[in-house]
Amino acid sequence: MLALPVAMIFPALWAMSPSRVAAVLVSAGYFLAASRGLPQGVANFYSSDLWPGLLLWIAASASFVAVHAALWTRHPGRGRAVRYLAAAVLTGLPPFGITGWAHPLTAAGVLFPGWGWWGLAAAAAGLLVMVTRYWPAAAIGLGGFWLWSAATWTEPKLPEGWRGVDFELGQSLGRDGSLGYHRDLIAKMRRAAGKGTRVLPESALGFWTPTVARLWREGLNGVDVTVVAGAAVIDGQGYDNVMVAVGSGAADIIYKERMPVPVSMWQPWVRWTGEGGGARAHFFGNPLIEIAGTRIAPLICYEQLLLWPVLQSMRHSPAVVVATGNGWWTRGTSIVAIQKASVASWAKLFDLPVVMAFNT
Repeated sequence: MLALPVAMIFPALWAMSPSRVAAVLVSAGYFLAASRGLPQGVANFYSSDLWPGLLLWIAASASFVAVHAALWTRHPGRGRAVRYLAAAVLTGLPPFGITGWAHPLTAAGVLFPGWGWWGLAAAAAGLLVMVTRYWPAAAIGLGGFWLWSAATWTEPKLPEGWRGVDFELGQSLGRDGSLGYHRDLIAKMRRAAGKGTRVLPESALGFWTPTVARLWREGLNGVDVTVVAGAAVIDGQGYDNVMVAVGSGAADIIYKERMPVPVSMWQPWVRWTGEGGGARAHFFGNPLIEIAGTRIAPLICYEQLLLWPVLQSMRHSPAVVVATGNGWWTRGTSIVAIQKASVASWAKLFDLPVVMAFNT
């Protein structure tokens, strides 16, 4: 995670490109390097060779590269900084921001831990100066903050009473909807309970139905613990990737994912053809949830790689960041490590405790 500020060099390389073709190559190199685990991940997910993953890897870079190619200019000065600002905004927000992974602003938490929105503004200002002739001064200044942060770095805290529970169930997670599976999981939660909140990975509860809700509600009856877990809610038009909160006498859907993984989950073209199917994207919906009076910023899997879901949640002043994922398909890649580093960086920027739960 402490290496994230290396991304701040990208604007300078982009600005110093001698031609638009060179700017395209710089932008493509940055994005493809940051998302280098995608080809292997796609091959794992679809049980195929690397070719589909390579094609998707290149296609996913198209919006990032196109924005930076269109806004590049050979003329230095204030206009170049304005153009880079436009590129940073466009790649941080939908529609281009849907594949806006590895945004350089993610490094703000490493450079300016605890600064909050001022830290974000300072990082943004540093990026803009990096595209001007004063970039050496910006590099020295950012480097100084980087060294100071690295020397005093501490990991994000775990909120009192909360605990993330990682699974190692591979691709079987969420596919076993039997009552036996749920009863075993409830028994584990009761044995390891104590007081507080336990966070389980994305898809941990599989398909969320009235029967499953009642089973968990009754199973945790009399136990002073709340379980926050991932599940899927299906209807005739598709499904929602959700977080549910279950405790003694209560079982509710508390969050619907704003940005599911494109292609494998979110497939808008299927709806356009009238066929239905795929996960729904709720984009700017439900950026904040509340559990037992605690304001929470929820981030499910893919959302942890993007800029806008995080910043939208932070606008509502959460007290805790809860990040879940189901990363079995990332075996042999750095994708989960990048997700965790991104979440930790944002948590440090806003000085928030964080709870993570992943399945691998």
